[in-house]
Amino acid sequence: MSFEGIYGQDKQIAILRRSMEKGRIPHAFLFHGMRGVGKRTTATAFAKALLCERGSACGLCSACRKVESGNHPDAVVIKPQGQFIKIDDIRDLRNQMRFRPLEGPRRIFILVDAERMNIASANSLLKTLEEPSPVNVLVLVSSRPYQLPMTILSRCQKLRFHPIPADVVARYLGEKVGLDGETAAALAASSGGSIGRALEIHGESYLVRRKQFIEKICEGFSDPLKGIIFAGDFGKDRKEIQLRFEILKSWYRDLMVYKETGETKKLVHRDFAEAVESMAAGMTPSDILRALETVEWAYLALEKNANKQLTLEAMAFKLSGQA
Repeated sequence: MSFEGIYGQDKQIAILRRSMEKGRIPHAFLFHGMRGVGKRTTATAFAKALLCERGSACGLCSACRKVESGNHPDAVVIKPQGQFIKIDDIRDLRNQMRFRPLEGPRRIFILVDAERMNIASANSLLKTLEEPSPVNVLVLVSSRPYQLPMTILSRCQKLRFHPIPADVVARYLGEKVGLDGETAAALAASSGGSIGRALEIHGESYLVRRKQFIEKICEGFSDPLKGIIFAGDFGKDRKEIQLRFEILKSWYRDLMVYKETGETKKLVHRDFAEAVESMAAGMTPSDILRALETVEWAYLALEKNANKQLTLEAMAFKLSGQA
């Protein structure tokens, strides 16, 4: 993929293009931002642009095809092996930097999930950053840059990748995945600005499960039995529980947005706009804020290993106004 195929990061790409045009390419970049917004895709496109035989990431020359397939000797991708990036991989990186690139004018190293370097790996990389080589470019890709040592952060040019607007995510889903407009818009609104997240929830039949869960929310918690049933609908799998909390928080967020603005165009769950309007009509802004606080309380309690069933039931009773 070339720069033209990347959605929603025009400013970041413009910065990279200017650095190449001026011949002032930093020896180390940090591409940071939430998951699924194009950091690694952009790093690969950048590698193509640096190594392209035509100087444009054409995607057609031998160098571009090799980078795309992962077979270019001067485009090295380092990933965590297990929990961490191994120190042996960083040592190998440093050893390769001692020699000239094998085929292209530069050598580029892409460190995926760079925050997963352990202390030994980070210290070894720091020695490389302190003695930069003009023919080697490092790109650290991270969704948690705050976990990287400050000594490494201070030696990288930081390029933040922002959440992608929902309409751009929807356009990607329509053009690249072939989804219809309604489905693409619903997934985009639920993606949090991440194309990767949109693709993930599409593959998990998210919209069907979301619809079923929102219908449960709309039924309300008018009696204790309904609260117990609602709590039981969260499932047992940790990932499934987190998904339902995401839906529940975004639902009350939609209620607040509608209550304050009277508009539906900014709702996450726009396809349930009528249900949002109906539920919001029966609640004050203070009611909605308390509901959001209750959901967040329950989520944090479960993160701290509180009893799942009791916590979820207590949350349901509080949401109904019974506790």
